[in-house]
Amino acid sequence: MKILVTGTEGYLGSLLAPLLVADGHDVTGVDTGYYKNGWLYHDVAGSVATLARDVRELQVADLAGFDAVVHMAELSNDPLGDLLGEVTYDVNHHGSVRLATLAKEAGVRRFVYMSSCSVYGVAEGTVDETSPVNPQTAYAICKARVERDVAPMADETFSPTFLRNATAFGASPRMRFDIVLNNLAGLAWTTGEIAMNSDGSPWRPLVHGLDIAQAIRRVLTAPEDAVRGQVLNVGSDEQNYQVREIAEVVAEAFPGCTLSFGPPSADNRSYKVSFAKIQQVLPDFACQWDARSGAQQLHDVFERIQLDEETFTGRGHTRLKQLEHLLSTGQIDAQLFWAGI
Repeated sequence: MKILVTGTEGYLGSLLAPLLVADGHDVTGVDTGYYKNGWLYHDVAGSVATLARDVRELQVADLAGFDAVVHMAELSNDPLGDLLGEVTYDVNHHGSVRLATLAKEAGVRRFVYMSSCSVYGVAEGTVDETSPVNPQTAYAICKARVERDVAPMADETFSPTFLRNATAFGASPRMRFDIVLNNLAGLAWTTGEIAMNSDGSPWRPLVHGLDIAQAIRRVLTAPEDAVRGQVLNVGSDEQNYQVREIAEVVAEAFPGCTLSFGPPSADNRSYKVSFAKIQQVLPDFACQWDARSGAQQLHDVFERIQLDEETFTGRGHTRLKQLEHLLSTGQIDAQLFWAGI
């Protein structure tokens, strides 16, 4: 299968692309290169040929001949949405819907979209794919809107699938330290202390980046009729954690780390998620990682590369800091297009 993957130089894309190549697929990447210098370690699996392009600039001709598009390249967390305002909607909502439209026009049969469990926002009880969405941030609102706008495109010639990933964790060559388990692990290693600003009571589902990659691989090879138009939560029921549990698991993986908690947070986002449907639609999918094994993996990686505080706190592995730097130095303009020198 000939596959175009957007965001191959990102946290998840750098894990996925080499696996697709190992599966025998012909893979081409597309990436803006915002985080090009954010390597944490070298992976012998290597990378794939990647076009330095903004997905908003792609045309139908760029997509011709591909059997599938896996779309991972968006502004990737809530603080970015707060910083960039309407640009977030331009990239994450309008840009993603445009890409799906172009893919269909180009004759691409499969379109796999990286959505998020954050669309559930604030929810009581356990939610599943039939539950109302309740997004609380620009990032989550865009995810819900892309699902809404791309789903009607599904027909016998075009098979979109929407993967609502739980919060990702785990080691990646293009590491992110601005997501919860990874951030706590970095604190534990570099400072020996996790001092929570809240009581850690909200619920969050987690999923390892390699398990997200596994889900994508299964969708790409599943019968089109089985995945056409499907919304699938990606994760496992066992990995619904309260944030305090995540902190406790991380502290245990880093000997000598002290742990403390603060008062209840004003952030009311909390949701437990059912992952039963993905196992029905993709019966060969099962998560191989949990928070404990992921925290241990990070400990082992940090020990091997001797992670230092400068690397952990630097802009190379924190999306907000890097984009703020590119904006403040004029390397990208207010619409996040490269400005040149």
